[in-house]
Amino acid sequence: MMILKPKRLHKGQTIGIVAPASPVERRDKMQRALMYLKNCGFKVKLGKHVKDVYGYLAGTDEARAQDINTMFEDPDVDAIFCLRGGYGSPRLLNLIDYETIARHPKIFAGYSDITALSCAIFAKTGLITFSSPMVVSDMVNPDPYSFNIFWDLLMGSRSITEIKNFTKHRRTALKKGSAQGRLIGGNLTLFTGLIGTGYMPSLNNALIFFEDVAEEPYRIDRMLSQCEHAGILNQLSGLVLGKFENCAPESKPSLSLHQVFKHYSEKLPQATPAVQGVSYGHTLNKHTLPFGAMARLIVSDTIKIELLENVVV
Repeated sequence: MMILKPKRLHKGQTIGIVAPASPVERRDKMQRALMYLKNCGFKVKLGKHVKDVYGYLAGTDEARAQDINTMFEDPDVDAIFCLRGGYGSPRLLNLIDYETIARHPKIFAGYSDITALSCAIFAKTGLITFSSPMVVSDMVNPDPYSFNIFWDLLMGSRSITEIKNFTKHRRTALKKGSAQGRLIGGNLTLFTGLIGTGYMPSLNNALIFFEDVAEEPYRIDRMLSQCEHAGILNQLSGLVLGKFENCAPESKPSLSLHQVFKHYSEKLPQATPAVQGVSYGHTLNKHTLPFGAMARLIVSDTIKIELLENVVV
């Protein structure tokens, strides 16, 4: 597959805003987030349907997909940011115009439910997207650690060659080894929902990363079990586990998350590295991960995650 890289973002350019998943509950929060983008030096262009509400969705499937397709086609839009996650992105996958995306590759940024779109876009076009903070979810009260990394990656203002942890987050080695591969993954729930579909990228020698929120250990166990039985654990080159927030067991007895992660890391092929606790996911202080970029994971006495290529041109 040919890898497509988006053009880097410059101040003064236009960011298109789309809502592929759940609706925004408070318009004042959206306005504050948009003001943050404007104060950062960008123009903002809202999708036609970003304020729509259709039950637990931000408008009908057709309307939400139309906004995404229009933003990729619009020559005045330089990057596309998602308002928030929630639920709804998987319903759009057969409505996205992948040929238009391939002809007009742009920065596309979002995480959580947006995982479905990142997987599908990379599978169909080879475009590197960004599993990153979102507009209403993160830009109302922007965290300096997260956004220094976010803007540096998207603007290419300095070369980020290592994915480091927030100082208060502890990374734990699950399995020692060294490997490289393309970063594929995102939210574990959304990822497992795509197994067996045509919207899952090739996972051969992928460096897979996962995070999740509000899922008990037995549910995470069930999803990792699905990955095992689908043959995914035998395909990957390395496993990167981010933050699993609010995932403590609500019922007793229960395995700990570490026990669950250790169990599945031991099923990985020999010398396949695995790490737990990377600063990524539904946490305040998070790293932006370039979905589809080549990276290296080294787990030994120290743990290191390196980006091996530029992610914007």
